[in-house]
Amino acid sequence: MTQPLAPSPIDLDALSLPRPGADTHKHSRGRLGVVSGGPLRTGAARLAARAGLRMGAGLVKVLCPPDAAPVLAPALEAVMLDVFHDPLDLERLAEPMDAVVIGPAAGVDEATVLNMAALERTGAALVLDADALTVFAGRAEQLAQGLDRDDVITPHAGEFERLFPGLLARSGREGAAVEAAAALGCVVVLKGDRSLIAAPDGRLRIEAGGAAWLATAGTGDVLAGMIGGLLAQSMDSFDAASAAVALHAEAARRFGPGLIAEDLPGLLPPLLAERLDAPGATP
Repeated sequence: MTQPLAPSPIDLDALSLPRPGADTHKHSRGRLGVVSGGPLRTGAARLAARAGLRMGAGLVKVLCPPDAAPVLAPALEAVMLDVFHDPLDLERLAEPMDAVVIGPAAGVDEATVLNMAALERTGAALVLDADALTVFAGRAEQLAQGLDRDDVITPHAGEFERLFPGLLARSGREGAAVEAAAALGCVVVLKGDRSLIAAPDGRLRIEAGGAAWLATAGTGDVLAGMIGGLLAQSMDSFDAASAAVALHAEAARRFGPGLIAEDLPGLLPPLLAERLDAPGATP
């Protein structure tokens, strides 16, 4: 068993959150794409997209298959929408994006694998969650081939176990997160009561406060969008994942009972204002 590590608590004060300057425009604030599933599975993408917009990405666009567009179009306002017909089409649409989220309700099928391969060719920083991880169950080596240090995966324990069977039992959560990050060559967010963020170089952080109110459907989709929103603004992937995890948990703690995923994006502006207006914050 890997010797348990001592993760560092996330210190939001030490992380430099992006903020716009006087000459900033929407494209310079970062462009985030979110890949949607089919017509009955659009909610996850909408949650992720709204969260990315709230985190400060200047332009957020949902990319969807044609049959999902009539469902999504009436439900989106500031978030833009575009349709892709095949992986090459998705690659073309994602090419201008700085970051892309894929996985929430994407489908556990070969289409998701091909769409991920298309996104990997764009150079955008990727956030992989849910179906984008489950589709590689037992095939972590294949997943690793398309990832790099700018990318982030966000598994809960079940998804992690499917990717790395037995690793949690052998190495414990801390050791397993670090081993997985090294094996994949990307940042790993192992979600749970005390979420862990591991970098490929061995660094490890923990969200020590926890937030049991996050145990409700869709909150992971919001977290993926939050990370994507920070990556789109060129924040370092390890720091972006750490900041998003900390803000996600703090929002849930402040809201408390009755929290649902739809509440979370609207809770972010005051939390961001506190950080960006704090003494020492970079203007």
